[in-house]
Amino acid sequence: MSVKDCGNHHDGRKKLIRRLIMAIAGLIILLSLVVFLVWAILHPEKPGFILQDVTIYNFTTTTVPPYILTTVTQLTISSKNPNDRIGIYYQKLDVCVTYRAQQITVATLLPPSYQGHHDVAVWSPLVYGNAVPISPFLQQVLSQDLNVGSMLVNVKIGGRVKWKVGTWVSGRYRLDVNCPAYLRFGNPTGVYPVGPAVKLQLLQRCHVETALGS
Repeated sequence: MSVKDCGNHHDGRKKLIRRLIMAIAGLIILLSLVVFLVWAILHPEKPGFILQDVTIYNFTTTTVPPYILTTVTQLTISSKNPNDRIGIYYQKLDVCVTYRAQQITVATLLPPSYQGHHDVAVWSPLVYGNAVPISPFLQQVLSQDLNVGSMLVNVKIGGRVKWKVGTWVSGRYRLDVNCPAYLRFGNPTGVYPVGPAVKLQLLQRCHVETALGS
């Protein structure tokens, strides 16, 4: 009667267990790397926008019906990428001005650009509204603001961005920027501006929102 040698069987079992442990450890490391990359890609820090200045060439409204508003304004807007390893592609951004929740200029398209780590981009778009119809209530409030010599408008930027990590580029994210601008005329007359142009230094930080979407 022979005795079976279980040594080889035992060693093979230990090797299988070691391989299984190594495979599980490798899988955990891989999953951790994927989770980190997903976090880095899908949760980047939002760019910071600043409305640096506003130059107003025309801002007038009619005093009899039908009420219309005509504006010609140049804006200086800067954006900084705060991320260390994530670049930002700006795609199809447009800017407009609103007053009391009504859009008073047409949307002006900003040139597409890429922003590297900690880079700063600056745009100086000209926005205008030619004979924009406004309600009698809005005309009354606007006339009061012009007579007082100050008014609050909102510079709004909307469009799409993509995040870039190494050679990988994310899908499109929606970008919405709101820059409140409190304009002080200094010399109220009811018609603004008095001279050929008035430039106001603001350095106003903007509220920025990003969301996954088209």
